[in-house]
Amino acid sequence: MNCRYCKHPLSKVFVDLGETPPSNSFRAKEDLGKPEPVYPLKLYVCEKCFLVQVDEYKKAEEIFSAGYVYFSSYSTSWLEHARRYAGMMTERLQLNAASRVIEIASNDGYLLQYFKEMKIPVLGIEPTLGTARVAREKGIETITEFFGVALAKTLASQNQKADLLLGNNVLAHVPDLNDFVAGMTIALKETGVITMEFPHLVKLVADNQFDTIYHEHFSYLSLTTVHTVFNRHGLSLFDVDELPTHGGSLRIYAQHHQTGIHAESGRVAALLLAEKELGVTGTAYYEGFQQRTDRVKKEFTAFLEQAHASGKKVCAYGAAAKGNTLLNYCGIHNDLISFVVDASPYKQGLYLPGSQVPVVAEEELKKFQPDFIVILPWNIKDEIMQQLGYVRSWNCQFVLAVPTLQIL
Repeated sequence: MNCRYCKHPLSKVFVDLGETPPSNSFRAKEDLGKPEPVYPLKLYVCEKCFLVQVDEYKKAEEIFSAGYVYFSSYSTSWLEHARRYAGMMTERLQLNAASRVIEIASNDGYLLQYFKEMKIPVLGIEPTLGTARVAREKGIETITEFFGVALAKTLASQNQKADLLLGNNVLAHVPDLNDFVAGMTIALKETGVITMEFPHLVKLVADNQFDTIYHEHFSYLSLTTVHTVFNRHGLSLFDVDELPTHGGSLRIYAQHHQTGIHAESGRVAALLLAEKELGVTGTAYYEGFQQRTDRVKKEFTAFLEQAHASGKKVCAYGAAAKGNTLLNYCGIHNDLISFVVDASPYKQGLYLPGSQVPVVAEEELKKFQPDFIVILPWNIKDEIMQQLGYVRSWNCQFVLAVPTLQIL
C-alpha cells in the first residue's frame, strides 16, 4: 500500500482493529443469516507526509450508496452548529443574493437550508440518493455525484463557481485526496473561500478515540498534513478554528494563493507549531495507540460481562458508526446489549453490522427500563443525557467506553 497523498510506501502501523464490516452497512432482518463481508481495519502512518490512513478496501461508491442511512438532521446540536456557521459565514463574507454557496457532501440539506432561508443561492453535492432526495424536498438543488476534478470542471463551465465552498466531515471520506483538493481549486471563484471541517488527529490520539476509525474514513488528519496538501494545489490556509464537534475538530479557511484577499490570522502558524512540538512530524508520536485501544476493549467487555452475569439489563443509544467500530472490535453482540435506540426512522428496524444488535425507536427504551444505557455517540452525550433524563426515575445509569470506562 502506498500513501494516498504522496505515494510513499507504507509500513508503519498506527493501529489494527481487526476485520470488521463497514460501519454504516446496516442489515435488514432477512439478511441476518447471510454471510457478511468484512474488511481489514488497519491504519498506517506515512513516514513522509504523516497522513494516517486506511486502504480503500471497500470502494467509496459502495459505501456511499443508495442504502446509506446517515442523515445529518437527526442531531439537534449538529443542526445548531450548522445554523451558527451559516450566520457567521454570511456576515464574515458579506454573502447575499448575488453569491453562491456550494456544499460538498451536503447530505439531507441540514446546513444549506439556513443559507437558503437567507435568500443566498445554494447548491448541494451529495452522492447518496436517499439523503439527496430529502434535500431536494427542502427545495435545495442537489447534484448526486462524487466531487472531484471532473465535476468541478463541469461546474466551472456552467459559471457555477463558489463564493463559499464548504465541506463538513467529508475531507476524511475522500479516497483520492489530490483529485478532491484539485477539484476545489477549480470550483472556487478567484476571491472565494473554502472551509472544511474534519476531526483533528491530535484529539484522536490524545483522547484514544479509536472508535472514530471506520472504513469510510479513509484519512485521519492533522493540520500539518492538510496544510501540505492544500499548499501543493495552490490553496493557502489563512485561518483555523478549533471546534468541540466530533470530539475535537478543525475548521480550516482556505483561498487561492494568487488571488485570495483575506489576511492570515496567525492561528494557522500557531497550531502548526503546536503540532510540531507535540511530535506530529515524528514517528514516535504514533506509537502506543494500540495498547491504549486494547485497554478500552478489556475494560468495556469486562463491564458488560459482569452486568450480564448480575442479571442487569443493558441497551445502547445512538446507532452511530463509531459505536459499530467499538462493538465489533470488542466482539459484542446482542446477548450483552439487547438493542440500540436511534432517533432516525431510516435506521429503525435494521440491525447493526457485525454485532447484529437491533435498532429500535425510543418507545422500546421506556418499556424495557434498562439498568444501563451505553452512549455510543459520546460526542453528543450531553444532548442524549438531557433527552433521556427521565430514565433516572428507575435508577438507570449511562455508560461511556471511550476514552476510558465511565458510569455516569
